[in-house]
Amino acid sequence: MHRFAAPVAGILLAAATAVVTPTGAVAAGPDVLGQRIEGLSRSTPWRLVETIPVPFDTYHPQGFARAGDAIFASSVEITVPTKRYAQPQDGMDRDTGQGTGHLFKLDARGRQIGHVTLGEGSIYHPGGIDYDGRWLWVPVAEYRPNSHSILYRVDPQTLEAVAVGRVDDHIGGLVHDTDHNTLHGVSWGSRRFYTWRLDAEGKVDAATPPTVTLNPEHYLDYQDCAYLPVGRAICTGITEFRRTPDAPVFGLGGIEIVDLAAGRPTFQVPVLLWTEDGTAMTRNPVLVEPTQDGLRLTAMPEDGTSRIFVYETP
Repeated sequence: MHRFAAPVAGILLAAATAVVTPTGAVAAGPDVLGQRIEGLSRSTPWRLVETIPVPFDTYHPQGFARAGDAIFASSVEITVPTKRYAQPQDGMDRDTGQGTGHLFKLDARGRQIGHVTLGEGSIYHPGGIDYDGRWLWVPVAEYRPNSHSILYRVDPQTLEAVAVGRVDDHIGGLVHDTDHNTLHGVSWGSRRFYTWRLDAEGKVDAATPPTVTLNPEHYLDYQDCAYLPVGRAICTGITEFRRTPDAPVFGLGGIEIVDLAAGRPTFQVPVLLWTEDGTAMTRNPVLVEPTQDGLRLTAMPEDGTSRIFVYETP
């Protein structure tokens, strides 16, 4: 699935002065984080500092968000895979399949300390998630493009989920712009950016149609993004290539900074990290956070029996 949204899935940006957190990352001003990301290049060395086995079935992970000492991970459990139609039906290229949407709460060692299911009926595919300091924002969609989604706001303490809007498209990720009180999402494959106004109750303002902008770039399908003040998002994802239709897939990952108002990336850099079997490190959930002197990338690229990989730059 292709998505948009979370520090890259949930970074807490509290002050212009760096403060060390229990994870070893720091809370830093938005300019510090943005400037460090913009200082990356394809030759930037990433050092593996830790690999953490996750002791439960993660299914197909989607998004990360850090809230306090906990990491939240969205995931889709597929019980009946989708099947492609011979010819499109009602604008759809495949059926809905069946599954369950999960939101897991993890401790620092990857152990499950909380869980809630999200979605209804054919809407069971969570996407990339964001944490704004109060709420987690989670989209859940049908597992097919151009379909339907429910947008949720989740309390990270109680895991109570409230539907804040419904959309006639597959929304693969959300970012909450707390500076402008807007919610931003992307479609399947990140081809369309959406902007919604929020009302006084923190729900999508039904009286105001969303702004829809075509993504002018084609480098990445976003898998996870997070809000970066002011009016930006950090996004990670992949592009997959085949030399021939039957050739093995090669996945290239990357990081982008997106201008939410303009609906376009302003910075792009590849991330040349893969697992032993060639899975791109930014295929699934990713967190990008500042350390005292550099950046930390936390990723969970594998399905089912997953590992959390922690990398740092100098």
